[in-house]
Amino acid sequence: MELTRTGKTYTLTCEQWLPLPREALFPFFSDAYNLEVITPPSVRFNVVTPRPIEMRAGALIDYKLRIRGVPVSWRTRIEVWEEPFRFVDVQLKGPYKLWRHEHRFLEREGGTLCLDRVDYEVPGGVLGPAVNRLFVQNDVKAIFRYRERKLEELFGEGRGDACRESGQEAAGAAV
Repeated sequence: MELTRTGKTYTLTCEQWLPLPREALFPFFSDAYNLEVITPPSVRFNVVTPRPIEMRAGALIDYKLRIRGVPVSWRTRIEVWEEPFRFVDVQLKGPYKLWRHEHRFLEREGGTLCLDRVDYEVPGGVLGPAVNRLFVQNDVKAIFRYRERKLEELFGEGRGDACRESGQEAAGAAV
């Protein structure tokens, strides 16, 4: 896991190898309801868009969740859909000024390398960097660490990346 900063945008990158072929994993990730399974219970993440959700470029998905106990409505649009290789979801409504999450799936060493890149910006103007450092980055990283553990439980022992920090904002931050 790596967190970097360019201007006002933070980028979190994660990779996890799982011992299944891409065609076996992609259907799990392409079902928005599985986010409820791989998100920490404390977030109380719920998909509110009725089933079935036709996953494609342009699909809209609504969620309810809690951030530090505060109820939040979130809407995303699938911006890119390239089954079974990658997809990108973008926040249209929610707590961030920007949230763009790219999911990529590469076949490697008899399994699948799952790559995540999240570009996000926090509200707060000049206080944004402090808000990120004190609250947001730790919460986002904790969600992705939880996700890594749940995916290993579901699909078998994989290989996740070590948590490391880089970039001017991330340096010295508590992990």
